[in-house]
Amino acid sequence: MHSACWQKRGWLRVGLLLAAIATTGFAHSRFETRSRVELGQLQVPSPDYVKLWSLGFDAAIADYYWLRAIGVVGAEEGAVEEQGEVLADLIDLVTTVDPWVGHPYRFAAVWLTRDREMVERGNRLLERAISYHPLDWRNRYHLGFNYFYYLDEQMRAADLLEGAIGLEGAPGYLAPLVARLRSKRGGLQVAAAFLVQMIESTEDSYKKAEYLKAVDEIQIEERARFLDDARVEYWRRNGGDIEQVSDLLAGPKPVLQRLPRAQLHLDGFEWILDPESGQIVSSYYGSRYQLHESQADRSRKQEWRELGEGAEAEGA
Repeated sequence: MHSACWQKRGWLRVGLLLAAIATTGFAHSRFETRSRVELGQLQVPSPDYVKLWSLGFDAAIADYYWLRAIGVVGAEEGAVEEQGEVLADLIDLVTTVDPWVGHPYRFAAVWLTRDREMVERGNRLLERAISYHPLDWRNRYHLGFNYFYYLDEQMRAADLLEGAIGLEGAPGYLAPLVARLRSKRGGLQVAAAFLVQMIESTEDSYKKAEYLKAVDEIQIEERARFLDDARVEYWRRNGGDIEQVSDLLAGPKPVLQRLPRAQLHLDGFEWILDPESGQIVSSYYGSRYQLHESQADRSRKQEWRELGEGAEAEGA
């Protein structure tokens, strides 16, 4: 009797699984699924529609569409960027049917970068990921990266990355990165205060060493800005720029009596003029305390910012 009952339950589960597969096929048959060469773009069913008919086999149905998403990226013909909408729809479907999945969220963050709209769709998926996986630092990292790198919203990026600090597996460079993001708008004092707080709150000696290095770099940047001011005064007095940093000490009325140290704890380093940027830099670091971006990245951010402002103006 007991064995027969279990057997019936087994057949019931098999029947439900077959029904779920059939339902998936039925749902997909309601839409054109010819090749992208013929159709231009794969049509994806409504996530709510698929979830309604999944009959409890959410993970199996989500896996099916997850494989379709991988197939879009792995297809030989066409660029992935051209399939942004269908890829976003597939990942939206996967994470609606089974929101506890992990990798599909970050997969979307990597591939949905064609334009501002696609990045924002990827961000909404990452926000869903955070709501279901609040202790996974990777989702906050990808979301923060998108806000910084693509949308040029550095304070929003800093807030998101700060939320990842201290989570299991989070890398030690997050705190110095947050400090750099905050320094651009809030100033060096804000960045330094943030790092000091992290130094006081961590018991990890390796992370503490990273934070201390970042504080040192901020202090060197403060000295470099002091030299920038001295350089302006030199120009005002002499009608021309310095040829080397030591010129600030030259002449009958030198701008400075001595130069600050170019490295806080080590001797043998000096202030030099960077041959590419012309900025005063410490020979120890070789560059200034800032987040470095290529001209192409700056141009893209400017273009997307203008498009976003135009869209807001039309909406108003």
